[in-house]
Amino acid sequence: MSIAERKGRHRAERESRIIATARAIAEREGWDAVTIRRLAEEIEYSQPVLYSHFENRDAIVAAVAVEGFQEITIALQEAAHGSTGQRNALENAAMAYLGFASRQPALYEAMFVLPTDLRFAEAETRPELRAAFEALASVVTPFCVDVDVATETFWAALHGLAELERSGRIRPSARVERIEFVVRALLSFQK
Repeated sequence: MSIAERKGRHRAERESRIIATARAIAEREGWDAVTIRRLAEEIEYSQPVLYSHFENRDAIVAAVAVEGFQEITIALQEAAHGSTGQRNALENAAMAYLGFASRQPALYEAMFVLPTDLRFAEAETRPELRAAFEALASVVTPFCVDVDVATETFWAALHGLAELERSGRIRPSARVERIEFVVRALLSFQK
């Protein structure tokens, strides 16, 4: 292995360690506890080393969010593949989405609440974000003509429910009924 390859590998490992540490702190203590100084102390590197990997804290949050999009894509795909029929796939994907948000609140917050430069529906949209959107679109497609609008609306409904559940503003015990309502609403606009 060449020196350049070894340096590249070490750099990638250090970057992964920064991301994993930020995620772990956020999961334990919330995102307010994640600072460049705290990360530098936790991973035992200087702040300039962190800045050589990430421009600022928002860039670290974005890197954590990208991991989250990879994970939610897998969760949505598994939910859809384990379904018995198209409507069941839609329901299962919705439940998987809400389950993901409730099990990993800090990760979900990085993906959808905190400021980052990650954007959907643009030419520069990262593949991880596109894959997550496509995983939702795959369960919506059988029921609509304008897949993008229907998927965005379905996603918006799920996000709203996730945020209301996370903040304790709606009853967690009524999740199934709410999902059934959202699915019926989507189906009422079938092709």
